[in-house]
Amino acid sequence: MSFVDTIAHYPAQRVRDQILSCSELQVEQALASERLSLSDLQALLSPAAQAYIEPIAQRSHRLTQQRFGNNIYLYTPMYLSNECSNGCKYCGFNASNKIPRATLSVDEIEREARIIHDYGFRHILLLTGEAQKLADNRYLVAAIERIKPLFSSISIEVYPMDTDGYRQMVAAGVDGLTLYQETYDPVLYEQLHPYGKKRDYHYRLEAPDRAGQAGLRRIGIGALLGLGDFATEAFYTGLHAHYLARHYWRSQVSISFPRIRPADGGFAPLHEISDMELTQMICAMRLLIPDAGLFLSTREGSRLRDALMPLGITHMSAGSCTAPGGHAAKGEHTEQFAIDDDRTPEAMSRIIRANGFEAVWKDWDTEFLNASH
Repeated sequence: MSFVDTIAHYPAQRVRDQILSCSELQVEQALASERLSLSDLQALLSPAAQAYIEPIAQRSHRLTQQRFGNNIYLYTPMYLSNECSNGCKYCGFNASNKIPRATLSVDEIEREARIIHDYGFRHILLLTGEAQKLADNRYLVAAIERIKPLFSSISIEVYPMDTDGYRQMVAAGVDGLTLYQETYDPVLYEQLHPYGKKRDYHYRLEAPDRAGQAGLRRIGIGALLGLGDFATEAFYTGLHAHYLARHYWRSQVSISFPRIRPADGGFAPLHEISDMELTQMICAMRLLIPDAGLFLSTREGSRLRDALMPLGITHMSAGSCTAPGGHAAKGEHTEQFAIDDDRTPEAMSRIIRANGFEAVWKDWDTEFLNASH
């Protein structure tokens, strides 16, 4: 059974009605639960829960400290290509957008990686568009093998692969996957993806299963907040994470909370997701899966990122650039979307320490992995 079978038991309209009808008593019962059920998750995502945001946030903070201490892990994305064959309406890399395109050579990738390494990062996230004729598995393996000596942890956020493809990534040195479903609403998904391989909703939805079967150490998911209805997207994200944590217990599940940002093409959010709703979702995910890594990117502004830091976040990006080769050649290529927090890695590290946390640049060490076997 895959997650496709699981999600079929939770029809969207029923889920939405249940969330919107939750009472304050149900929120209080969820807060009193030692281990959250999916019904408790619905209560914490409901409008009724907003009156309880302070005790919810306090419990989320306590759980995070118990599981992760005061550590905030720093990472940064590195874009290898903005070539894409998909027509995703919300993305700056949309194949229909008339933008300068680039795919870095392996030498250019190493140059970019060394700059990022010199910032202090030892955890890097490699990203591409989805144009496999230009940036396929062999290209990714060559890139990973070239930069592997520089980093203790390499994650990918690229096109969905089959199980053998993910095994190939693991063998090359990848330990983490990030893959947003974008929206869990299949009808909306079809509307937003008019052409390209990404149009296959089920193939993408089952990709984290294939990553778990391939033995990836960390599997990261998320919905692009602002596409679908908040209540259902947040619930399905939690349901998906809960499913992965139960079925692939050797892998750590992580959750990201990306809200739509301005990008080429001028796509406007279909649903406005408030700061309160974002806070609710972060805290609810922590209470549902206490050991999950919770990622917050530079899509959010500096003041909000600083405020959310104590509420359950374990990983934060810094010094981000969403254009290929953007660290070595600033401004030469089009970004996937505009970032909102442009503080330098050094400045971000200082802010983390000023808030009473420890900025951790090294997320993983292969020597630790070897010693654990």
